[in-house]
Amino acid sequence: MTTELFESSIHSLPLIHRGKVRDIYAVDAQHLLIVTTDRLSAFDVILPDPIPQKGKVLTDISLFWFHFFSDIIPNQLVHLTAQEVLTSEEYQQVEGQAIVVKKLQALPIEAIVRGYLIGSGWKDYQQTGQVCGIHLPPKLQLADQLPQIIYTPSSKAAVGEHDENINFETTVTLVGSRIAKQIKEVSIRIYQQAAKYAKQRGIIIADTKFEFGLDNSGQLTLIDEVLTPDSSRFWAADSYHPGSSPHSFDKQYIRDYLEQLHWNKTPPAPKLPTEIINNTSKKYQQAYQILTHTT
Repeated sequence: MTTELFESSIHSLPLIHRGKVRDIYAVDAQHLLIVTTDRLSAFDVILPDPIPQKGKVLTDISLFWFHFFSDIIPNQLVHLTAQEVLTSEEYQQVEGQAIVVKKLQALPIEAIVRGYLIGSGWKDYQQTGQVCGIHLPPKLQLADQLPQIIYTPSSKAAVGEHDENINFETTVTLVGSRIAKQIKEVSIRIYQQAAKYAKQRGIIIADTKFEFGLDNSGQLTLIDEVLTPDSSRFWAADSYHPGSSPHSFDKQYIRDYLEQLHWNKTPPAPKLPTEIINNTSKKYQQAYQILTHTT
């Protein structure tokens, strides 16, 4: 029987931060322990119900992509394991959902890359003909592939607050010209390669977001999560057609459900029906299985 992990309880290490999904603990001066819980957030609000297997899926799929792109950019992974830094009881609690990573200077930017017109980008386009200030051709439909990949960064909001779209010039102000350019270039490159890989396996990656940090030498490093159903929109390629919201393997299913409710998208979030919880769990697991060829 699987027990969902809504919140970790580790006493042998100091808790540094409890985010929307991840609990972060200090291991030593060079390392952190990141626990990916089964919490799910939508519209920047943490939902009250955990999603079975979600933390394991996000952990495993991120590990897959970290290794996949290790020749393009350094990442946060280290050889030290969670089992080595936790008590036996603590490890059992977070097994499969916790990794030890490098302690880095996290950058205050979410690097969002879009290949298709959907979500907030679609709403923006309907009102302005643009996405985050980037002009697009007229008469595009919902879920259309964009003429070219676009980079639309946002600020990194605290828990309970909303991320805000920012332009490239603002990212230069936040992190400097060299790092801002590097983030943009590597984000687009990763997206392009991932989208090509996924398409061959029947999944369209409509958009995604990346996060980065700097090590002590100032080297840009890929951190947090990579191309997961939480951070990306994954569509079934065989049923995709512009003009309607595609069948997805991500948390858009939850967003669509919540949009039907009379909820103002502020805490507290409504409880989820069992069917919605179970279907979301299945979608996350399907995405992982398709992308990594597991059964």
